Amino acid sequence: MEGTNPVNKKLAAALSGGAVLVVALSGCSSNSAPKGPDPKLVAWAKSVCDAVPAQDAKIKAANAAISTTAADTAKPETLQKTDSKAFQDMADGYKAIATAVNEAGAPPGVSGGAKRLGDVVKSFNSLAASYGDLKKQVDQLDTKDQAKFASGLHDVAQQMTELEKKHQSGTESLKNLQQGEVQDAIAQQPSCKKVASSASSSPSAASTAG
Repeated sequence: MEGTNPVNKKLAAALSGGAVLVVALSGCSSNSAPKGPDPKLVAWAKSVCDAVPAQDAKIKAANAAISTTAADTAKPETLQKTDSKAFQDMADGYKAIATAVNEAGAPPGVSGGAKRLGDVVKSFNSLAASYGDLKKQVDQLDTKDQAKFASGLHDVAQQMTELEKKHQSGTESLKNLQQGEVQDAIAQQPSCKKVASSASSSPSAASTAG
């Protein structure tokens, strides 16, 4: 199946920003509130952070699955099945986090909190929709025609590269949400600390974690 794996490697490389975006939600303490953040804000942070680890793991697993398949001499059918599931898992992961943040509501006592929260939800939902669209495209690829399959997978990889702008937008929206006591409240949560800790060993993730 020569010609398919090099394209899947490009796709795997394009996916590398996925886990980074989730890590941005973990934050690092700004130490701006010596007495600690408002208890209501801590409760809000807990409701958000508790939803992160499972989805972070799902997104990382999707990245790993595509990377592993790219390294193997996989048949088009295997590539299609793996990529399709990976895109669905990423779509589900981002959607779940968007839902958790939306259900938590605006962080208590934060100026412009509703607007900042809305930007985060919009960014994650947009990413979820994009990955859902990529899944559909992969599902429609013709695995019986090697040339067409490789060409179709190349198009998917190109779109993944273009998704980098959405990842950047999502990361920025998360940073804007994590201001002052919001950042401190999130930093107190064991679930978000776990995500930050697990990501710190990754060069790509370390740039946004903390």
